[in-house]
Amino acid sequence: MQPKEEIIHTMKQDETVELINGEFTAEQAKEILTNVFTTKIHFHQMKNFSSLERFSVEDEIAIERLPELKRELKRTLAFLQTPEFSNKKIQIHSEIKISIIND
Repeated sequence: MQPKEEIIHTMKQDETVELINGEFTAEQAKEILTNVFTTKIHFHQMKNFSSLERFSVEDEIAIERLPELKRELKRTLAFLQTPEFSNKKIQIHSEIKISIIND
């Protein structure tokens, strides 16, 4: 394993990192994806709460993202609960693209 400093210095302007890559049962897929979505939902809830406490103003981005994330979680769970997935392996591949924004 590379030292932390070495890993950081090798990153480019735009970087893609692999978050999830594997085959899972429907139950495992539900658990993994539920955790990803609920973590993001919690992040935006806390971001909005912080904004309300500090500035008495809702965080517009958080307010916009919360219903989108909740809708996608519901859609994903419904998709995974269909009979087609009951005894099948499911492949999930998720990448995150990180880009530096030059202001």
